[in-house]
Amino acid sequence: MSEEHEFKHIKVEKIEDGNYAIISINRPKKLNALQDLTLKEIVDALEPMALDPKVRCVVLRGTKDFTKKPAFSAGADLSAPLSPDVNFRNLMHQSHNKYRRHRFYDLIEEFPKIIIAAVDGFALGGGLELVLVCDLVIASKRSTFGFPEIKRGIFPADGGTQRMIKSIGLMRAKKMMIFGEHYTAEQMYDWGLVAFLVDDDKFEDVVHEKASLVGNAATNSLFVIKKCINYGTQVPLEFGMQFEQLGWSLNSQSKDVSEGITAFLQKRPPKFKGK
Repeated sequence: MSEEHEFKHIKVEKIEDGNYAIISINRPKKLNALQDLTLKEIVDALEPMALDPKVRCVVLRGTKDFTKKPAFSAGADLSAPLSPDVNFRNLMHQSHNKYRRHRFYDLIEEFPKIIIAAVDGFALGGGLELVLVCDLVIASKRSTFGFPEIKRGIFPADGGTQRMIKSIGLMRAKKMMIFGEHYTAEQMYDWGLVAFLVDDDKFEDVVHEKASLVGNAATNSLFVIKKCINYGTQVPLEFGMQFEQLGWSLNSQSKDVSEGITAFLQKRPPKFKGK
């Protein structure tokens, strides 16, 4: 299991009573800035969790033990050494290098179980793009979101130009990227990116509460929900409806369906096993 793996940029913890795992970006002196290694370690940590029955939900967050300011991630680590195999003046090399970076984000987004982004502090640039590949966002009121790349002469190229539009709409996404300003968690909540906006002193309790609710829910149903929403909405409606019908038929074989209906009829809380 991933706890036995030696990671340099992240920490992994399992919360057994909540049936969920926590992956914490652990680069506090860099405000949890992202290198390729950071993203690779997140992907590596997620891999065994996909089939681990004791992990039914994942919380992705910045380390609680911050030394400067709280941060989910302040973005790409611009001080990171360049890849030795990439000629940065070669168009094909640059394109392929970005493809490799995209694959890390894609693999996180494709993880079959629910990922909750627990944002406390900065979620900027690549850090905000990491938020976008999660399924739910819980944010403390002191959190700050933004795409400041334009101020460095670059732009959000780890999926930001594509995924942010789907989350908050075309004009809002353009506004964020063209001017590079920071936005409050309240604004992101109003725009629909943040699902739960909580007081700073209640943040940890709410993260545990929501992750435990997901971790104790019907895992197969959540799997189908995630697939239907993430992929069924990318095709014409009639295809998406077919996707939903197939998902319903697959999920109907789950033992948790029988438990959920039986518990309803018996007027008791269900005890889902994730099967």
